Amino acid sequence: ISLNLEQYVSEFSAQNINGEHLLQLDGSKLKALGMTSSQDRAIIKRKLKEMKASLEKARKAQEKMEKQREKLRKKEQEQLQRRSKKTDKCLSDATEGTNEQ
Repeated sequence: ISLNLEQYVSEFSAQNINGEHLLQLDGSKLKALGMTSSQDRAIIKRKLKEMKASLEKARKAQEKMEKQREKLRKKEQEQLQRRSKKTDKCLSDATEGTNEQ
């Protein structure tokens, strides 16, 4: 509708074309859905290309964030392990000092 192609809404609805299906459409599939105008198909294909690019960009950003979170988790885990080793060493030293007395 936002592309002024509302004449195709009923056919797309009848064929259960949702967002996921829409992204998989190409020129021949659009034609099979009754989109006979090459200009209308070009509008849809251009918009689909933009949407796919946006989705890919969002996917890459999500992956980047996940990698950063994982890196941070590993760093925190390493810090905890170092602290644990320090604590163990201090306890061991204290125990040795008590045994010597």
